Amino acid sequence: MKFLFDLFPIILFFIAYKIYGIFVATAVAIAASFLQVGLYWLKHHKIEKMHLVTLVLIAVFGGLTLILQDETFIKWKPSIINWLFGAVFIGSQFIGKKTIIERMMGANISLPHFVWPKLNMAWAIFFIALGFANLYVMSYYDTDTWVNFKMFGMMGLTLAFLFAQGIYLTRYIQDEQVKITDKENE
Repeated sequence: MKFLFDLFPIILFFIAYKIYGIFVATAVAIAASFLQVGLYWLKHHKIEKMHLVTLVLIAVFGGLTLILQDETFIKWKPSIINWLFGAVFIGSQFIGKKTIIERMMGANISLPHFVWPKLNMAWAIFFIALGFANLYVMSYYDTDTWVNFKMFGMMGLTLAFLFAQGIYLTRYIQDEQVKITDKENE
């Protein structure tokens, strides 16, 4: 359910684009992002940083798109967001005792200490590459192709990355399970 809630503005953007075009879709995405942050705050009495960063960027780049009637600004937003995420993941390797990926997943999965920085860097590289992929598609293809890439291509690449990450982590998760089982048998 949270996954759909997180995708709420993107899904509405996609639907509005297909029916009304890029400028209406941009306005819908801005409104949906404000609604998303507001609903989350009403339910949890706090705001998720990811939602807030996305809201600020959609308001700025979407606002510029609407004011200047230039779709280039809204097309830059996914690249900027992904590059910011990549920078945060890289920066987390140097700040604090745990990387951001370990802070996010550490309570749910037990991994050897040396795996966390590798996993964190993999996410950083993925986000940076995704930002460049968006930049490539927005520069060399029409808006229809870009919207489809934003909705399906980026999601598909993310799911493929998660799948590959799962395969990579299996050997370490199994190792942890074997260690736990061995300790219980002693």
